[in-house]
Amino acid sequence: MKLNRLIRKQQGFTLLETMIAMAILSFGVLSVASFFSQGLKSSNAVKMQYVANQKAQEALETIFTARDSQLLSFGQLNNISAGGVFKDGAQPLWAPGPDGLVGTADDDSSNPDVIVTGPGPDGILGTADDTTIPLNPWMTRTIKFTAVNSYSNMIQVVITVSYQYQGQTGEVQLVSYISSYS
Repeated sequence: MKLNRLIRKQQGFTLLETMIAMAILSFGVLSVASFFSQGLKSSNAVKMQYVANQKAQEALETIFTARDSQLLSFGQLNNISAGGVFKDGAQPLWAPGPDGLVGTADDDSSNPDVIVTGPGPDGILGTADDTTIPLNPWMTRTIKFTAVNSYSNMIQVVITVSYQYQGQTGEVQLVSYISSYS
């Protein structure tokens, strides 16, 4: 009979202890999920900033190429309102026209600019069936030329790419100077 007294009654977790443990665990899991979703949002924002930066750089490169190849004279490197060939104000991103310059009057409005996100059904990148995202209407580019007062053979070029994509808005601005000398 003494043996029965020595065996203690085992107790499990109470319902209250189990609920508290589940609440603490749920809080931890939700915190990790919040960090994960913030990471995805930041990743998407960086991707859009990168695309906007590349589109601004593309415009600047075409301007320098037009000057270096003498496709345009130095006087034509300006906005239309100042006697140049580049459109004033924010413009949608279209494929360049026959002159090969973005932001001019001959841009191909039937061919919106796109980014390639991956290969299509054939699994080969660089073919006609690649997966693309059109950049219109959520991305615009402004090319603004300003004379540099102290130098008659130099102009400032400010290229601004603005975007609004999946609830995120942003703007990338690229400032450069171009001279009449190539």
